[in-house]
Amino acid sequence: MKKKKPSSGGYTDLHAKCGITTSLPELETWPNQFSGYEITIEIPEYTAICPKTQLPDFGTITLHYMPNKACVELKSLKVYIHAYRNIGIFYENAVNRILEDLVKACKPKWAIVTGVFTARGGLSSTIKAMYPK
Repeated sequence: MKKKKPSSGGYTDLHAKCGITTSLPELETWPNQFSGYEITIEIPEYTAICPKTQLPDFGTITLHYMPNKACVELKSLKVYIHAYRNIGIFYENAVNRILEDLVKACKPKWAIVTGVFTARGGLSSTIKAMYPK
């Protein structure tokens, strides 16, 4: 008797990869003048689209990092985060993508990006990605 493969709920590889390579505005930086301090930026109005249901997702994204030679410029961060509004992307992918883009832009000593997403269907999610891994 063959074992039945578990259902993935109709999710495809296309759903899973959605939004990962979408073009987004560039994160700009400015030269850091000090060392040994931490920056925490809270973004309480994150929105994106679920790639499967096309329903909006809402959450708070928190960036916490120790700058090295550059700091992320806040206006460019705001424009970058607001660009997610029209992208189909899963929570997990968004948090990891934000971390990758932050690290690429300002090369911090370390960074943590946390996404706390509002409840949907009685479930809420918190996703945390860290650099270095």
